[in-house]
Amino acid sequence: MGPRGSCQAPAVDVDEFWGLIETARAEVADPSSPHLVTEVAVTHLARRPPSEIVGAAQTLWDVMATSYRGELWGAAYQINGGCSDDGFEYFRGWLLTQGRAAYEAAVGDPDSLADLPAVRAAAAADRDDLECETALGIASDAYRAATGHELPAGAFTIRYQRPTFDWDFEDEAETRQRLPRLMQLLRTERGW
Repeated sequence: MGPRGSCQAPAVDVDEFWGLIETARAEVADPSSPHLVTEVAVTHLARRPPSEIVGAAQTLWDVMATSYRGELWGAAYQINGGCSDDGFEYFRGWLLTQGRAAYEAAVGDPDSLADLPAVRAAAAADRDDLECETALGIASDAYRAATGHELPAGAFTIRYQRPTFDWDFEDEAETRQRLPRLMQLLRTERGW
């Protein structure tokens, strides 16, 4: 495979991908910092053979696809004071850097985000910035660092199923029912 040719390498095992994220989190001074985690993950991945880096790109987007859910979007909307399509991508990039346990808990129960220290700190500081666009480029940045080239065309596909939006995120009563702990945290910390 040439650096610019079309290819699709076998995806890296999901456990190996999460191992990369956990290793990066363990090596940074502040594991809640998405940019530090991303930087270290890119450095580690760039040390791998290019075919593995290409495979990691598909795994990253497969992991991202598991979180493309309406209820999680509603939680991101509340935490970040609104959430566009791109904002939801970047929020999920941030969530990815928080580690597998946090990610999978939030996908299964978005209200569990109320337990994350970074969410609690953001609520207390009245910050709306739990996003990390650079996390979405872990594989492409690693490939560029390792080879000097962009990821090959067709290296990965993004397969999202259309999320179900069961409620209006602006409906405070409904949102409190669906995300009681998160809304209590935001109401308490932000004085809503």
